[in-house]
Amino acid sequence: MVKLMSYAGPAADDAFGTRTGGVPHVPPGFEWPRCRECAGPMQFLAQVNLADVEPGRVGLLSVFMCQNDPGLCDEWDPSAGGNRAFIFLADAAHTRTPPGDGITLLDEACAVEFEDIAAEDYLDAPERWHQRSGRPVREVLGQLGGQPAWLQNDETPTCSSCAEPMAFVVQLEEGHDHRTSINFGGGGCGYAFYCRACATAAFLWQR
Repeated sequence: MVKLMSYAGPAADDAFGTRTGGVPHVPPGFEWPRCRECAGPMQFLAQVNLADVEPGRVGLLSVFMCQNDPGLCDEWDPSAGGNRAFIFLADAAHTRTPPGDGITLLDEACAVEFEDIAAEDYLDAPERWHQRSGRPVREVLGQLGGQPAWLQNDETPTCSSCAEPMAFVVQLEEGHDHRTSINFGGGGCGYAFYCRACATAAFLWQR
C-alpha cells in the first residue's frame, strides 16, 4: 500500500500542516538557511506534518534548496550545502518572512490530500490513482512514508549525529504545474529523511 499525495488546490501561504510552497512554520529565532556555496538564501519547498507519517508523532519536517544558480551549487546532494532539511518540534508556531534577496519561495502554495493506493511500490501508484480518479498523473505530488522509489541508486542518508540510517519521510514530485513547480532537474524527485532519536533531517533529489 502506498500513501499517495495529490494536489488539493491552492493553500494559504501560512497554512499549518503538510503542503508544498508558502512560508515555513518555524521556532522562535530561526534563521533562514543560506547556501554554503553561493551564500544566497535557499528556496522553501515543503513542510510535512510528521503526524501524517506516524500518528502521534509531533513536529514538522521542512525542506529548503538553493535555486539562485540552479545546477551550480550541488543542491541535489544531502551534504554539499546546497539544501537543508529541518525537524521543528511543537514550538514551530511562527511563520518566517524570507530575506529580501535570492529566490526563496515557490510561486504557489499547494494543499495536499492523501489516498492509500494498492500498489507494490510508488512507481506503480500514480497510474493506478489516475485510472481510479480520472485526474492527470501530473497532480500526484509524491508519497508519504513507506519505501522510497529511487530513480537511481539507493542513497538513504545516515544521521550526522548518531551515524544510523535515517527513516524515510516523503518523496516529492516537482508539482502539478510546470510554471510553479519545484526544480528537480526536469522530471526528478526529492527525498526527505529524518532520525527519530536525534531529530535531524536530510534531503536529496535524483533524476
